[in-house]
Amino acid sequence: MFTGVGEPPSHRSPNMAASSVPSTTPVPSPPKRFLVLFDFDETIVNESSDDAVVRAAPGQQLPDWLRHSYREGYYNEQMQRILAYMAEQGVTEDSIRSKVEQIPPTPGLLTLFQYLQSRKQDFELVVVSDANMYFIEAWLERAGARHLFHRIFTNPASFDAQGRLVLLPFHAHGCQRCPDNMCKQVIVREYLARRQQERGGCPFQRVFYVGDGANDICPMLALGPRDTAFPRRHFPMHRLLQEMQDAGTEGLKVSVVPWASGQDVVDCLNRLEGER
Repeated sequence: MFTGVGEPPSHRSPNMAASSVPSTTPVPSPPKRFLVLFDFDETIVNESSDDAVVRAAPGQQLPDWLRHSYREGYYNEQMQRILAYMAEQGVTEDSIRSKVEQIPPTPGLLTLFQYLQSRKQDFELVVVSDANMYFIEAWLERAGARHLFHRIFTNPASFDAQGRLVLLPFHAHGCQRCPDNMCKQVIVREYLARRQQERGGCPFQRVFYVGDGANDICPMLALGPRDTAFPRRHFPMHRLLQEMQDAGTEGLKVSVVPWASGQDVVDCLNRLEGER
């Protein structure tokens, strides 16, 4: 798994009196130049975390009545029912966490993390995912990569006193393209505006978005011509972006660079990092 490079410990000579150290005001670090947004399922990890967790259910599958209760656009609601069913069947937190931690990373993903760790002064990392906070944090902590991420935007989830993993929707929105519980374009636009304000009016020089699914299309309309979309090759995001480019979809300005391995993303970032 990914091993982050820790900060070196700070040491002071025992013979140096505190009064001899001049009082200085720390110089603030310059704002990071780039923002990298990651989806989670099938982007950071190599399968849907929801599918992986279902393998903790009795017989490693769900009953037909539960599988057939899904309504289009209401997957979060469906997953709430699945987690409630698993709790009723006695599936424990340890079993669920174990299934999440066992999900393999996508090819080359740990290489990408190592690259971004080595350039942490330049890159701010954020997760934007329709999975949930418990799954994402469990996997990142196991991988030793949680510290890399400035923020995680996802559906709230935590275990209650009865041992049930309670899942909630992230927010309400009015976007007709997106699932009822999450519009990633709303999240990205609000985050970019807030971070620019927090950074004293300084925007990111470039924004990069690494994803795979159909729900990663809407946030592409929040990005500009200097930004880059990394759709996983042959996954829905890749196909839909190709269709939008062919149709000349209004508002789609972002550059598109498909990836099959995290190394593909590293190669592109390495090239673009030198451009200002």
